[in-house]
Amino acid sequence: MAWDFETEPEFQRELDWMDVFVRDEVEPLDLVLGSSADRTEQVQRILKPLQAQVKERGLWACHLGPELGGLGYGQLKLGLMNEILGRSGWAPAVFGCQAPDSGNAEILAHYGTEEQKAKYLQPLLDGEITSCYSMTEPHAGADPTLFTTQAVRDGDEWVINGEKWFSSNARWSTFLIVMAVSDPNVSAYEGMSMFIVPTDTPGVNIIRNVGVGSNEAESHRGHAYIRYEDVRIPADHCLGAPGSAFVIAQTRLGGGRIHHAMRTVAQVRSAFDMMCERALSRNTRSGPLADLQMVQEKIADSYIEMEQFRLLVLRTAWLIDKTGDYRRTRKDIAAIKVAMPKVYHDVVQRSMQIHGALGISDEMPFTNMMTAAQVMAIADGPTEVHKVTIARQVLRDYKAVDGLWPSAHLPTRRAAARERLADVLELEVGNL
Repeated sequence: MAWDFETEPEFQRELDWMDVFVRDEVEPLDLVLGSSADRTEQVQRILKPLQAQVKERGLWACHLGPELGGLGYGQLKLGLMNEILGRSGWAPAVFGCQAPDSGNAEILAHYGTEEQKAKYLQPLLDGEITSCYSMTEPHAGADPTLFTTQAVRDGDEWVINGEKWFSSNARWSTFLIVMAVSDPNVSAYEGMSMFIVPTDTPGVNIIRNVGVGSNEAESHRGHAYIRYEDVRIPADHCLGAPGSAFVIAQTRLGGGRIHHAMRTVAQVRSAFDMMCERALSRNTRSGPLADLQMVQEKIADSYIEMEQFRLLVLRTAWLIDKTGDYRRTRKDIAAIKVAMPKVYHDVVQRSMQIHGALGISDEMPFTNMMTAAQVMAIADGPTEVHKVTIARQVLRDYKAVDGLWPSAHLPTRRAAARERLADVLELEVGNL
């Protein structure tokens, strides 16, 4: 089997163009604009010309197939792209692959009716609107088996009641995809459905918008606490068949975690670059920080962890492309999800430390990056859940030993080896 770590020259040219474009045209947006989900007229005037350049280059919404205006890239190519896009909060919106819109678009593409696609999917793909994935609940977190939000069929309508927590981008969205119990008499895996709910539907009440961290401006707080009170939607706004929410949800999760991970690689590399620059620029009485062994240790540890994580993510993306099945790579996806917040946190913390007081000030991005690292430990399921998944998947490849002693028990192995080689050993003894 041949192994090749090189990128095809044609695709590398696209990555090189993206690298320059994101650095020069997109990263500045992070310094002057608010939430990347904002689609006000002013924001659109800035976004549209940049999106036009991306579309002209043929790099718009590459996660979608050609029938939806994308290139249908596999996860390995998407991972390499997201390693560049992850440097800017606005880059995914400029390239038509921002979360949660990208995942919601995949759901609509796979399970939406032609009417649903025309009304909701196409404007989403065109970057005209944004959407929200309204799943988690205040008392249950991300465990759907504990959800209590209900959808009850009433003639030609569904009536939704319940509360949802941390529904990202709801305040800017045109529609929400809501996961609710549609049949309480069967298991959650068979009794939950997904619904398209226009955000301006009567009864969709945003109680408050929650920020991340303690100092986020109100205008940036984009994670809604929503109360659905007798929300009536047409019966045809159910996504897929009633009871299929769990199957639908898996469509958006596996690939999304790869993209999160590669965008995190970009953030880790940014922190690492700042660390190295500071080490070379800041002098003490004995010379630059870079000459101090403890600083060198921080740089070395960070480089090793960053590169290990990046290769783990790319290998997982390669496996997904090779198998074509997220379920067969569940262990690997869970592994990158667990590794992601720790590598992110550790490299940022070391870089912050090397920057001293400047590092913890609001004149550097480290405090926001530390918070973002913790977000990665919770988003798409808490780290602890994924560790359980890894352990269970790994243990399937092992079996318990029969008898009292482990298979690596040296006296037992030594006795077996002597028995197997008895004839040879006896001959050697006889020749002495």
